[in-house]
Amino acid sequence: MEPVSTEDVKALRRFNRYFTRRIGALDDHYLGQDRPLGEARLLFEISEVSEVSEAGDGASLRDLRSRLGLDAGYLSRMIRTLEAQGLVRVSVHPEDSRLRVAELTPAGRVEVKEQNRRANSLAEGLLSGLGAAQRGELTAAVAVAERLLRLAAITIEVVDGSSADARHCLAAYAADIDERFPEGFDPSALVRPHEVSGAAGAFLVAYEEGRPVGCGALRGLAPGVGEIRHVWVHPGARRLGLARRILGGLEREAVARGHRVVRLDTHAALTEAQAMYRACGYAEIPRYDDNAYAAYWFEKRLRVR
Repeated sequence: MEPVSTEDVKALRRFNRYFTRRIGALDDHYLGQDRPLGEARLLFEISEVSEVSEAGDGASLRDLRSRLGLDAGYLSRMIRTLEAQGLVRVSVHPEDSRLRVAELTPAGRVEVKEQNRRANSLAEGLLSGLGAAQRGELTAAVAVAERLLRLAAITIEVVDGSSADARHCLAAYAADIDERFPEGFDPSALVRPHEVSGAAGAFLVAYEEGRPVGCGALRGLAPGVGEIRHVWVHPGARRLGLARRILGGLEREAVARGHRVVRLDTHAALTEAQAMYRACGYAEIPRYDDNAYAAYWFEKRLRVR
């Protein structure tokens, strides 16, 4: 990984200071309402989670902690404050007594509606000082910033191939490609845990806000030769550049295990994967395995320090 320059750090911090001041994040009466940004954001998140929930029955405190990156004690204090103000009610999840669920009261829904109106007005006011072309430039830049900040915040960890997160990702990968392959996909073709754990190989899982959103596996083929398998990204985390990050992590794991070459294969239907491998320095080679789902085979020589 390339070191981060001091100028890049200063530029990001300068933008953070300007933006938080400009939107009123430092004001204890955010958007002119009688609460700080933290409480306002918590109300908004409870509303958002409730809207996408099939039951529409609020948000678990565990999910809220993960979404907002909050300490459990701090979240509990904010929840109690909002409860005391009659904006939130907390109950036990009907299907899991270990989970506490927060939902908006009618008064809470009224406040969130007004919060959204004021936030929209603030955003409109910021944009009104620009021409149409400039607004387009700004919104495009914001989209790029959001994509890159999401990618930067995702962590990639080596986990045991038999772990719950590894098996979850592989099951999602198998279901995904089963829909894409004309002939379907048999999960028995997935790597075995012992092939991608310990000295034999590595299994990487990408996490966004504590949730697994991608994976990739490395196993040994021969002395000095590794094989990359099952590079997958959750649909909600695609087009961030995450697949390339996972691929780079697998290559570093290969180098650490003494592999000078890595190989992989891919299905004819996965045209985006083929393009990515070529862009990342992989060269097409003759068939090296008997994978019934493969139509293309690639190889890359690694720089071993």
